[in-house]
Amino acid sequence: MKTIGNILWFIFGGFLSGLSWWFAGMIWCITIIGIPYGRQCFKFASMSFCPFRKEIVYGGGAPSTLANIIWLIFFGIVMAFGNLLIGMLWCITIVGIPFGKQFFKIAKLALTPFGARIVTLR
Repeated sequence: MKTIGNILWFIFGGFLSGLSWWFAGMIWCITIIGIPYGRQCFKFASMSFCPFRKEIVYGGGAPSTLANIIWLIFFGIVMAFGNLLIGMLWCITIVGIPFGKQFFKIAKLALTPFGARIVTLR
């Protein structure tokens, strides 16, 4: 089921979403100061291409907490709210619940991406 979910996700928006995150990461990485934020964009690209069979492991320390606070103020709240809203819309139907859960996962990552790792499950 997860393979079919990834295929459907990729066809119906995952490819464009992941590609846009990848380009955003490239733009952020032009400057030295933007490299940490560009790396987070690449993390979102990985989740946007194929979110099924992937889990997020949170960790980090003081540097990632400081970076998460800056991210949360400028980007995180809006991104998380958008993904939360889309996830709730997907969950209206029974068929859409697995896709809604993936949006909830991305919304949680949108709040605190620094210090988080994406782990692929088998």
